[in-house]
Amino acid sequence: MASRLQIDCLSLSYIGPQGLTKAVDNLSIDVGQGDIACLVGPSGCGKSSLLRAIAGFVEPSTGRILIDGHVVTEGSVCMPPEQRGVGMVFQDYALFPHLTVEANILFGLTRGRPKEATPAQGSRARAMLELVGLADLHERMPHELSGGQAQRVALARALAPEPQIILLDEPFSSLDPSLRARLAREVREILKAAKTTAIVVTHDQTEAFTMADQLGVMFEGRVVQWGSPYEVYHEPCSADVARFIGEGALISGRQCDHSVTTLLGSLPLADCCCDEEYPEKLVRVLLRPDDVVHDDDSSLKAKVVQKNFRGADFLYTLELPNGERILSLVPSHHDHPLNEPIGIRLEVDHVVTFSQEEQPQAFKNN
Repeated sequence: MASRLQIDCLSLSYIGPQGLTKAVDNLSIDVGQGDIACLVGPSGCGKSSLLRAIAGFVEPSTGRILIDGHVVTEGSVCMPPEQRGVGMVFQDYALFPHLTVEANILFGLTRGRPKEATPAQGSRARAMLELVGLADLHERMPHELSGGQAQRVALARALAPEPQIILLDEPFSSLDPSLRARLAREVREILKAAKTTAIVVTHDQTEAFTMADQLGVMFEGRVVQWGSPYEVYHEPCSADVARFIGEGALISGRQCDHSVTTLLGSLPLADCCCDEEYPEKLVRVLLRPDDVVHDDDSSLKAKVVQKNFRGADFLYTLELPNGERILSLVPSHHDHPLNEPIGIRLEVDHVVTFSQEEQPQAFKNN
């Protein structure tokens, strides 16, 4: 049965070679019953440390964790992992090489004695194999499986004991890109069919967008934005999030009342974007590649300085007359020469601005 997961003001520190390191810093999130939440962030931001704290593998410094309204971590209370009702799927699958697919699933149901499985436990194992689409492979050994099949067996094993929460730590990182994309969709469908609350840690934003009901962006141990994938992509809360999530560029503009003027024209702002105290100010405007449309008839021009071929389209890097650069997706049959101007126009549905003083940090997404 799916459960709500609440984390309040959680902090977690480690003592390493350079002294005390805060891996999770006063973090709070709320994952709804049956929701799939994904966490993305640069390497070392605390994503995996948070999962270990939820599972009960490490004890946080402060804060509390509640599952289905029951405290599992707070102060001196730290419930053991086996009593939390939390399942875990690791990136290396962690299947037992000497056990068949079905025996691997039974292992968690029988406390390590798959040969002593009851009829009910056997039925549950087969039901999980049906759920993940591997019923015909129940007698296979792990080394006979593809990477995608092994990952689905690991998921079936984690789901078999009917955990309240399931945690997936970089579950597709060892698979090739095309398989990752397909498996992300399949795993979302499996988790929804099982009605299981889940948290997925990934460095692949496409996976996160595919799987998540809720998306959290983590920097330096904190969740800096929490919302739907659509909100995080189109309404980033800071220049750092805008640079980290998806692709895009920030160009200079002047905000006045309910519009912002840029080198590419004037863009309307929603009421909530207008600062009544400072009605005019210098800002930077976020432009995504799909905001910049190729148009040979347009009087607006930008020079093509880089092209990345993607099959169906090119990702062009375009240089404006003032030296600023923007990105544009152009159909691949329009192969424009480098260092030549191209006509463009803006089609911006979400105008997002940031102050000129807000300097984005450089994050590495892996």
